[in-house]
Amino acid sequence: MMEEAESRKVRITHTFKAPISLMWEVWTRPEHLVHWWGPNGFTSTIEKMDLTEGGEWRMTLQGPGGTNYPNRSIFKEITSLKKIVFEHFNPHFITTVIFESKGEETQVDWSLLFDTAEMRDIVVKAHKADEGQKQNVYKLESYLFGLVNGLNVNMNE
Repeated sequence: MMEEAESRKVRITHTFKAPISLMWEVWTRPEHLVHWWGPNGFTSTIEKMDLTEGGEWRMTLQGPGGTNYPNRSIFKEITSLKKIVFEHFNPHFITTVIFESKGEETQVDWSLLFDTAEMRDIVVKAHKADEGQKQNVYKLESYLFGLVNGLNVNMNE
């Protein structure tokens, strides 16, 4: 069964040079999220982010060509400084983000679990979800570097 679940996942684990309190803040506050969320060349607008279990998160990603991609999710589980789980609709998947403090660094384990391996493959092919997730991690890393070092960094320019 575990093997089957792995074939339905897009997953990345990365250790960031930032304390867990800052990591949690950049994941849970819209004023930070808009600076790093989305693949390269995309900007994001957060219409609503109710960070409570059952709360709704609505965001629009704007592509480099001007196309808007509305996103809607519902938060399923929130454990402060430890875990965020949300259900994303269209395409449907469950995102789980686990935060682990490593002193002045934070390890993030970020996975997207699709309903089927076929749906995962379609989303990876059509939207390059795996590459987009990597780009998100790099953008987050750069944004955090700027925050930690007092630089004014806008990753969307």
